[in-house]
Amino acid sequence: MADREIRICVVGDELAVGVGDPRGLGWVGRIAARTPQLDLTLSMYPLAVPRETTTGLASRWQAEAALRWTGHDAAGVSPPVEARLVIGLGMGDLRNRTTLARSRLNLANILDAAENSGIKTLVVGPPPVAARGADAAVAGAVGELSSAFGDVCHRRRVRYVDTFTPLSAHEDWFADLAAGDGRHPGQAGYGLLAWLILHAGWNTWLGLEA
Repeated sequence: MADREIRICVVGDELAVGVGDPRGLGWVGRIAARTPQLDLTLSMYPLAVPRETTTGLASRWQAEAALRWTGHDAAGVSPPVEARLVIGLGMGDLRNRTTLARSRLNLANILDAAENSGIKTLVVGPPPVAARGADAAVAGAVGELSSAFGDVCHRRRVRYVDTFTPLSAHEDWFADLAAGDGRHPGQAGYGLLAWLILHAGWNTWLGLEA
């Protein structure tokens, strides 16, 4: 029997389920495949909504995640279920013209509710998009949104993975976007996202490293 059982709910937009990846793995599947699972039962549940906003996310995440965390802190469950939350933030707020203040408040409310429930959380910030089509008007604002999300996480001591900064001038990332619709990466792009998340302390967050 495994010593630990961890159930991770991944909430966010379509990037959380790998839209655009011909292999269907996205970054969630790649991370699951590269997470050490000796004496560990690990389950990752992507709970995505296309073009998710933080307002929508704040209203739905608890009810949906709770269904996957049945047994968390329940007496008689062996091993006890460790409930974790990963929030994958995207461009939804910018497309919906949500104010920066509201975006910050929505994320803060989610993080506070998770902490009050004893849920350990990791936040993945929005990656850059190609400045074309419907996203041309908002592509330049992604960096500011990412910085705001990072500040909210820093104030609450929640691990934040900044994907915008390292990818904003990454040729392979934009080449992968250009090969598709400019918004969703393919295999190479999802591989880059997975690499960034894994190297931002993923195993440490899971308690798999000393």
